[in-house]
Amino acid sequence: VQLQASGGGLVQAGGSLRLSCAASGRTFENYGMGWFRQAPGKEREFVAYISWGGGSTYYVDSVRGRFTISRDNAKKMVYLQMNSLKPEDSAVYYCAAMKTLVAEPDYWGQGTQVTVSS
Repeated sequence: VQLQASGGGLVQAGGSLRLSCAASGRTFENYGMGWFRQAPGKEREFVAYISWGGGSTYYVDSVRGRFTISRDNAKKMVYLQMNSLKPEDSAVYYCAAMKTLVAEPDYWGQGTQVTVSS
C-alpha cells in the first residue's frame, strides 16, 4: 500500500481543515487506517483510527469531538476533518495503514503540515 497525504495548511485558531490520504494497492481495504501527528521536539502521537470497514473509529482524547476520521474504500481515500482547531494541533500529520488499532503501522504516507495560528 502506498499512501499520499494532502490538505495541510495554515489556518487561524477555531478554523477547519480536511486532510486527505490517497491509497494505492489492492489490499487497501484489508487495513485499518490511522492518522498520527508530530510536533517539533515531540514524539509522533496517535490521533485517530478507522477500521477497515469504517464501522469503528477511535480518537485521542485531545481531538475527540473536534476531529472526524472517515474513509471511502471505493475511492481508496481516508479523510480527517479537523474543526475548532487549536494552536496545539499544529504538527506534521501522517496517514498510516495498520492491521488493528494497536498494531504498528505497516505503511506510512509522507507528512502534511498543519499550522494553526492563535
